Amino acid sequence: MNRIHYLSFLLIIFFFSSCAAKKVVSQKEEVISIIQQVNNYWQKNNPVHGRAFWDNAAYHTGNMEAYFVTKNPEYLKFSEDWAIHNEWKGAKSNDKSKWKYTYGETDEYVLFGDFQICFQVYADLYMIQQDPVKIARAIEVMEYQMSTSQNDYWWWADGLYMVMPVMTKLYKITRNEVYLQKLKEYLSYSDSIMYDEEARLYYRDAKYVYPKHKTLSGKKDFWARGDGWVFAGLAKVLNDLPPNHADRNRYVSRFKAMAESIAACQQPEGYWTRSMLDATHAPGPETSGTAFFTYGLLWGMNNRILDNSVYQPVVEKSWNYLTKTALQSDGKVGYVQPIGEKAIPGQVVDANSTANFGVGAFLLAASEMVRYIKK
Repeated sequence: MNRIHYLSFLLIIFFFSSCAAKKVVSQKEEVISIIQQVNNYWQKNNPVHGRAFWDNAAYHTGNMEAYFVTKNPEYLKFSEDWAIHNEWKGAKSNDKSKWKYTYGETDEYVLFGDFQICFQVYADLYMIQQDPVKIARAIEVMEYQMSTSQNDYWWWADGLYMVMPVMTKLYKITRNEVYLQKLKEYLSYSDSIMYDEEARLYYRDAKYVYPKHKTLSGKKDFWARGDGWVFAGLAKVLNDLPPNHADRNRYVSRFKAMAESIAACQQPEGYWTRSMLDATHAPGPETSGTAFFTYGLLWGMNNRILDNSVYQPVVEKSWNYLTKTALQSDGKVGYVQPIGEKAIPGQVVDANSTANFGVGAFLLAASEMVRYIKK
């Protein structure tokens, strides 16, 4: 190759490399713009900080990821102010003899996972600025819980998102191996009452196990948001679990099995229906489950657990749904099924149906999309 041809070859490579780099930057900026549109709308319209219960905390898990990819200090301050408002606690009882873990919304339900998801956010805030007060209550509560003989704390699918990542985040901070031992023990109990080996999906809780419970068409009923909680929770666990840990393959296998089942029942329009295997049971789009699935699939590809050639087309369709149908022009995230525990035939879920946890799920997916584009 003579000098002129060689220089021409280099110029061609530079031109196409430059174009590709500009395209990646443009795509990244587009997704960050979507994050800002969604999160600015939510924070502007919801300026009053609520309690440290699951729905608010689920939003803040998404807000923290939005902060990590945008570095917007207002997002960080919003979660810090919420944590301070709640005194860095979940349920606030100090009388351990009265602590409970069945369903309840009063301050005695300290061991109930819906009051423990906030510890994820506090742990993230601690890692940014390491003030022990931020995680003191989290460590007190979780280490008391782990000292008990019970293993049935996670009796509903949602609880796996609420608390599994707490265990790995606090392990990273404390290096107390008991967090990972109890994670395995508690999940084993959950699997025994909720996991379907054939479908490779989770029932919402023991009430919904087939054939005791069926869809209107007589099929197994797997609630999309419930499985979304589990799938996203597994992604968060794997994100913090040491790469050489003895239990890692166990969680990777479960994550990959769920990914296959999730992808197989995606609707042509990109969303997942509320009852995953029976689209006729409660037809139409639903955003929270779709966003959690999108987040998990993106995380799996970003971390080389899931094959891009298999799952990128799935994510392209779900991302198109999230940004073209679920996202409204003013920044509202619509088509979020209201608080509940199952797919309800006839329930109206439309463009005006929004909720804090749904916005959190959307932010998780969008933040992971930024990372996917960067990779």
